[in-house]
Amino acid sequence: MTSVINLPSADVFTTASTCTYVLLTSAYNEESNIEGTIKSVLDQSLQPMFWVIVSDGSTDRTDEIIKTYAMQHSFIRFLRVTRNPGRSFGSKVRALNAGCKLLGGVGYDFIGNLDADVSVEPTYFESLISQFQARPKLGIAGGFVLEEKDGMFRNRRINRSYAVAHAAQMVRRECYEMIGGYRELEFGGEDWHAQTCARMKGWEAESFPQLSIFHHRHTGEGDNLLRHRFRQGRMDYSLGCDPLFQAIKSMESIPEKPLLLGGIARIAGFIWSYIARDTRPVSHDFLSFLREEQREKIWALLTCFWRTGVPGNNSCATTGKEI
Repeated sequence: MTSVINLPSADVFTTASTCTYVLLTSAYNEESNIEGTIKSVLDQSLQPMFWVIVSDGSTDRTDEIIKTYAMQHSFIRFLRVTRNPGRSFGSKVRALNAGCKLLGGVGYDFIGNLDADVSVEPTYFESLISQFQARPKLGIAGGFVLEEKDGMFRNRRINRSYAVAHAAQMVRRECYEMIGGYRELEFGGEDWHAQTCARMKGWEAESFPQLSIFHHRHTGEGDNLLRHRFRQGRMDYSLGCDPLFQAIKSMESIPEKPLLLGGIARIAGFIWSYIARDTRPVSHDFLSFLREEQREKIWALLTCFWRTGVPGNNSCATTGKEI
């Protein structure tokens, strides 16, 4: 069941072409963060043509906050969908796809996802579009995620130039349509899936460290983090992650909270799905392509280690093959 407010007429959809991008946001019980996200977009040097914010069954004041801004700013559209309570990766993508249907007649060049618990710098989307304009084969782009620690926003350890975080991601329209948009996946990883599909079809995907994404959601307690890491392991298996690559990635997460246990939980999730023979929602071609990419990264990392004698990704960051 859906409800919508502030939708433009068909004439507006077909004639409005002053901006070059549109945004989608899925929000579930984000009353603490959604206003900051909205203000972040209002401060952009280049604002979106349309921004569809979908309340994914929120039960707090999220709807009220979005409606207030939608009534004040004509480019903001509010859509509510109803579902069973609780956070769900599949539900998030369903909400985004529902919002995307409202953009069927819009002549945009780029489509972006913006999470409801982040903010970006005022030139973020204009800078991304400049990167797209300079590189015709760039299909998916974004910035690096920063998270608060000791009162300061710091670079997230898992940021990689080749992995574009879904938190504030922009996709060239031709690329988006070619890969069929975001795939609904039980354990998440829709951004990973989209980027791999894009590269399979000849597009490039890149994150730019000079573009900051500020993540405002506070990390949960240790038991929630363990469930999160375990779910990540199941996600890795579901997308066809190479076992050796998985082992290295799990070891890399050992310094992250919860210390040691997080890496163990991630590999445990992978092994759990392997033993259970969980069905993978990806094609054989996808699995083969992903594993070939991952084996190239492993080989590049080993070659760098052999050359420099220094373990870890930082010493090999310039190769673009870091794990």
